Amino acid sequence: MPVFPFQWLFGTSAGALNASYLGSIATQGLPALSQLATFWSGLRSERVYRLEAPGWVRANRVVAGLTLARQVRRHRALLDTLPLVDTLHRAIDLQGLERALEQRLIHVLGVTASSYTTGEHWTFCQTRLAHPVQPWHRPGRRSEFQPITIEHLMASSAIPFLFPAVPLWVDGHKEHFGDGSMRQLSPLSPAIQFGARRILVIGVGQPQRAGLAARNGSEPTAGTIAGHAMASVFHDTLQADVEQTQRVSQTLARLPPALRHRLALPAGGGAGDPAQLLAGRAREQAHPRTARAHPQHAGGPGRTGHAARRGRQRSRAGELPALRTGLRQRPDRVGRT
Repeated sequence: MPVFPFQWLFGTSAGALNASYLGSIATQGLPALSQLATFWSGLRSERVYRLEAPGWVRANRVVAGLTLARQVRRHRALLDTLPLVDTLHRAIDLQGLERALEQRLIHVLGVTASSYTTGEHWTFCQTRLAHPVQPWHRPGRRSEFQPITIEHLMASSAIPFLFPAVPLWVDGHKEHFGDGSMRQLSPLSPAIQFGARRILVIGVGQPQRAGLAARNGSEPTAGTIAGHAMASVFHDTLQADVEQTQRVSQTLARLPPALRHRLALPAGGGAGDPAQLLAGRAREQAHPRTARAHPQHAGGPGRTGHAARRGRQRSRAGELPALRTGLRQRPDRVGRT
């Protein structure tokens, strides 16, 4: 049977698409990772959204505004996302996900979305039968165990204003959901709730925005202010959550063993920025001796590189080096993807 390296998959927003795609082809083993890269490299905007506005409306701002207003009334958002629905139906094999769960190649797939109705973050989990973990309810975040559908993925990735809200049924009633990364304070919580002790976390990070505002001291434009406000809504708390988890783990590790096991089990984590991981992969290919002599480069600077240095273990042939460097021992848990 093919070996798939991650037993628990959790994702938010675009990460929900990644986790679901990998889970649906987990029966293929490691080649699933290459297929995911192929999926994204072949994706085009027309397969994600549709803007029903002819090119000539751009010549007149009033006409363009009226056209966008009509689009919002029709689809409850600026963009029509039916092309993305069709793309996901074609790309993600939900029956393949069920087979992977039945064969215990993976144990759970979790997708997080934000409820416009209550303001809570819901993590929807599909698990194998008789899984021991029970649904949880914490301040601002809770879980629901139900089969993952394309609607869950659309809800988790529904960018506010651009993509329409998606209705889902929770606790016997309907709520409307949007992008799960909005105000998400504890992205590692689902993996820890399942008892994860080793977590690989891949986040997009927040790029430097120095170029958005003028450097000559002039006042920011309305577009700059709007961009800053949106960036605040999608503030990436992933690295802060990783650091907090590491601090708690280090504190627990200093306690006497008997007391530590009665409190909790430490969770080790490796976090990485995709650009840094790719850069490390390129360096390893170009200068293999230098990369081996300086393994911290493969995981990026700072804490990520430290986790990579401590976690380097022997690997199976064909395993992706970029993923290897972020793990400690054999990875059997994965966090946000």
